[in-house]
Amino acid sequence: MDVGTVMIRKERMVSLKKQESKQGVIAYFCMEYGLESSFKIYSGGLGILAGDHLKACKDKGLPVVGIGIKWEQGYVEQYLDKEGAVTDCYRNINCSHLEDTGTIVEVIIREEKVPVKVWKTEAYGNVPLLLLDTNISGSPHHGITKNLYGGNSEDRVAQEIVLGAGGIKALRAMGYSVNTYHFNEGHAVIAGLELIAEKMSRGVSFHDAWEETKKEIVFTTHTPVEAGNETHPISRFLYMNANQGLTIEQLIEIGGAPFNMTVAGLRLSRKVNTVAELHLETTKKMWKSVTGKAPMINITNGVHLKTWMDDGFLEQKLEKEKCLELHQKNKKNLIKLIEERTGAVFQPEKLTIGFARRMTPYKRSDLIFSDRSKIDLLLKQEKIQLVFSGKAHPMDNAGKEKMGAIYEMQKKYPNAIVFLQNYDMEIGALITRGCDVWLNNPQRPKEACGTSGMKAAMNGVLNLSILDGWWPEACQHGVNGWAIGDVITPKTEEQQDQKDAKALYEMMEKEVIPLYYENTEKWADMMLKSIETTKEAFSAERMVDEYWNKMYKPKKGRGLV
Repeated sequence: MDVGTVMIRKERMVSLKKQESKQGVIAYFCMEYGLESSFKIYSGGLGILAGDHLKACKDKGLPVVGIGIKWEQGYVEQYLDKEGAVTDCYRNINCSHLEDTGTIVEVIIREEKVPVKVWKTEAYGNVPLLLLDTNISGSPHHGITKNLYGGNSEDRVAQEIVLGAGGIKALRAMGYSVNTYHFNEGHAVIAGLELIAEKMSRGVSFHDAWEETKKEIVFTTHTPVEAGNETHPISRFLYMNANQGLTIEQLIEIGGAPFNMTVAGLRLSRKVNTVAELHLETTKKMWKSVTGKAPMINITNGVHLKTWMDDGFLEQKLEKEKCLELHQKNKKNLIKLIEERTGAVFQPEKLTIGFARRMTPYKRSDLIFSDRSKIDLLLKQEKIQLVFSGKAHPMDNAGKEKMGAIYEMQKKYPNAIVFLQNYDMEIGALITRGCDVWLNNPQRPKEACGTSGMKAAMNGVLNLSILDGWWPEACQHGVNGWAIGDVITPKTEEQQDQKDAKALYEMMEKEVIPLYYENTEKWADMMLKSIETTKEAFSAERMVDEYWNKMYKPKKGRGLV
């Protein structure tokens, strides 16, 4: 019996037991995983999605194994000083719950053999997670897996060699029979080069090896922001040994010059998926000039209900009174955290608006402050309370400036605006449960999906959002939340900012604020509708059903059971 069979939950083995040993597992590659708040091997949305994906596969009893990196210090911690300047710091992660498999594989980086230890977590039953680690006693290469997204471009390539080539070697060494390799974002594409190189080492020609490898890989692309699609000079790939023995010409055929990790993913796979319906349209336009790419479909992201929903909201028939009661409990929990972390005293009866996500300019965390006279009036009238949280990439100074600008507003209105520092899963859960309104206003169409809004919606927190990412699929304006503006996008960012800020203020002043204070009955109706229309349609369980049936290509008779 192979590993794929062992991982299937016992109650699902009756009809599949004989077949699983032949078909193997799905190997899911990702640079980061948001599994538990205390296990900080994640930076943000990509990692949280990967964690939710594994949890939902576990719940479904699917034969999946995750491949990631055992980060020594994980992602950056960020704190603001009294002047609003951001301090980056790192600390070691507690990995005592991981199992040392005793397996060590080698990858080649800069012509040197780099040992990679394989750790494992059994926390998710039939879905084990293998984590790769270069922090081995006596090895001069211990720093490669020190910081998630840390270091320079060469450090990034070294990490991607460990994830990609190291991941393939780890799967081989541990006896996994893989049916499909799923690359979640472009960080893993070196695994595709490794698979081609394996076949070529057996005498298969480059193009035949490439065609055979395509049959084994599916690829999920995320960010539609150009800067988020990583590129490297071909010379860097060769110097770092990221090419896995492929020639310059072969690399260019796959990823272009410079080598684009997303383009490589599009060409290395049998099928590609985007993460929201609008994202599919945007992605097709973005990569329309790329030849030889795989067919592209959409599978809208979802979130793991048991992780992100209040247990009370999981009830099938939820009454208004119970809904309001549960929400007030969650709101008071958030207010308690705010006071503990900042000293600010928020009022449970006031309209509380939340904004928590990666701090980068296109997310426009400060759009609500665009017209200072309007926002000042709302704050002085004590109509709203604002809760912000988020992190900027250590190298993103513009994102850090956004954090500082919010902090300055907090000093001006200390009991009406707060910035919760060092954003993590714990803060994310409290904000998406405890706010009254979830604000999302990115420049359109730069939001791939935006799963934090789903978490809020499932907890009765009403979305007030730009029609970007997932929200156009869910929004019933005035019924389960509100749209900010329309789908017409001005040509310049300045025009878009002006248009969207005006629409945001109009929505708050004419609809959101009056409804909250004047019609609790209608507000409760909208909360119930928000939960009803999102908790299954935007669940990770629905998402992995779609991956299984549309991407992983189960053979005839092998659907979900």
